[in-house]
Amino acid sequence: MVDYFVNPVNANYFADPFVWQVGKEYYAVGTGTESKNNSKPSKFTIMRSSDLVIWEKCGWALTALDGDYYDYWAPEVAFSNGKYYLYYSVGKDHKAHQLRVAVSDNPAGPYVSIDRPLSHPDCTFAIDAHPFQDLDGKWYLFYCKDFLDSNETIRPGTAIVVDRLIDMVKLAGEERVVARATQDWQRFQSNRNMYGGIYDWHTLEGAAVLAHKSKYYCFYSGGCYQNDTYGVDYVVANSIMGPYKDDKPGQPRILRTVPGRVIGPGHNSFVIGPDGETICIVYHAWDKQMTARRMCIDKLRWTPAGPVVDGPTWTPQKM
Repeated sequence: MVDYFVNPVNANYFADPFVWQVGKEYYAVGTGTESKNNSKPSKFTIMRSSDLVIWEKCGWALTALDGDYYDYWAPEVAFSNGKYYLYYSVGKDHKAHQLRVAVSDNPAGPYVSIDRPLSHPDCTFAIDAHPFQDLDGKWYLFYCKDFLDSNETIRPGTAIVVDRLIDMVKLAGEERVVARATQDWQRFQSNRNMYGGIYDWHTLEGAAVLAHKSKYYCFYSGGCYQNDTYGVDYVVANSIMGPYKDDKPGQPRILRTVPGRVIGPGHNSFVIGPDGETICIVYHAWDKQMTARRMCIDKLRWTPAGPVVDGPTWTPQKM
């Protein structure tokens, strides 16, 4: 067991990192490179660790789908009834981006994709699926979709919704909005050409939910992942399906850029550390030369004012 760590904890490109624990081992999966050794490349590197710091590659999650699919993004894994379910999004025929599910008996895979999309056919853009199991055992899926409407408060762009899972591969069709963009720091791009119009486009993505003292905290990443606007904030609700309260102070409270050190930290997941107590936030960040997004970890702690992360860090940290 290591005593200290320094971010990033892995030198390879590994965006949108999702980490989960199986027994005394940790597994990680994320957006990244693909295998090039056959006509159907493998997607999503899976790594394994005993301490969240020293990682080894243990394979690929799944084989590319048949057909015109592209941009495999943001995988996450849930365990239910003896099976591991890998949720991800993928582009299809350059017309839509849809949610998919793949299943395995082993956390390291391989995962076999279900032969139908999880997202509704009328939804042309769905990404960043986040499965969450409530205390009563019921499962829910947080994910992101696009909204074009706006008013004096909300802004057009990608936002977060939640739906109940009937089983691990089917949504109930009870979708509710969790969070819409309302702040300048959440702007992805001004004058963006989308859906046949020009929009001041904003983005909320990468939901990760924690339950704490009878409340639900939906953490999300906002802004543009390609630059220093990207950061992590949260909304709060008394019920898993909401409504969620948005009381942002105008900047990301959990993680944000440290100029010259850490650029665009975000798209996080949570896992309990090796001590069995510490909540670790796992996220990606650009190095200061912006050559790649790499996996980082820091500690989350609860205060009377809410969750706090003393990071992002780039110096040696005690485990």
